[in-house]
Amino acid sequence: MSVKYFLDGANYEQMVDCYKNNPKVKGFTTNPTLMRAAGISNYEEFAKKVLATISDLPISFEVFSDDLNEMEVQAEKIATWGNNVNVKIPVTNTKGQSTAPIIQRLSNKGISLNVTAIFTVEQVKHVVEALAKDTPSIISIFGGRIANAGVDPMPIMKESVAIAKVNPKCEVLWASPREAFNCIQADECGCHIITITQDILKATSSFGKDLTQFSLETVQMFYNDAQKAGFSL
Repeated sequence: MSVKYFLDGANYEQMVDCYKNNPKVKGFTTNPTLMRAAGISNYEEFAKKVLATISDLPISFEVFSDDLNEMEVQAEKIATWGNNVNVKIPVTNTKGQSTAPIIQRLSNKGISLNVTAIFTVEQVKHVVEALAKDTPSIISIFGGRIANAGVDPMPIMKESVAIAKVNPKCEVLWASPREAFNCIQADECGCHIITITQDILKATSSFGKDLTQFSLETVQMFYNDAQKAGFSL
C-alpha cells in the first residue's frame, strides 16, 4: 500500500513512542477534542513539547477560534512553531461560514494547511480552488463519519482525489477511520494519507493473516480468557 499512516491522538508518550519505534507512522494529527480528552489544559505548551521531539515528520495542530479573523491570527501563530507544522483549519466555523477566504490568504503566504471536517464533494471543490498550488496542503475528508451517516464514503473519496489532482501539492486524507480495513479502502481510492488511532495501527498487523489460523487464534483467546476468569457452570 502507498497510503501513509498518520497517528491521530493527543497522548504525548504514544506519539513519541510511535515516532521513535514505529516506521509505519509517517506523521501525526490532533485536534482540540482529542486534547481535551487527554486532559491537556495548555495548548501551546503541549504542542511545543511534542515538536521539541518530533521535528521532522508532519504534525497538524488546529485553530480553535470561531471568529474568522481571529482564526487567521491563530493560524499564523501556530505556523511559527515548526517547519513540520500543518495548521488545521475547519472548512467552516460553527455558523456555517466558509473559511475559504482565510484558507486562500494563508496558503498564498506559504503556510501549510490541513483543511478539516470536510464531508462533501462541494466542500472539496471550494477548498481546492482556494489553496495555492505552490504551497503544500492536506484536505481531511471524514470517511468514518460519512459512513456513520449511512453513506458509502468510497465514491466521495475517489471523486475528491480526482478533484485534488489539479493541485500537485495537495494531499487527500481519509479521516476518522473506524476499522483497519479503511486503510485498504483509502489506498484503493488513491488517498495519500489516513489517520489512525493506536488500536487501528495495532490491528493493521493482521493484514495478510491466514483466516483459518486467525479463527483458531480467536477460539484460543476465548478459551484462555474463560479459564483465567475461572468461569464454571
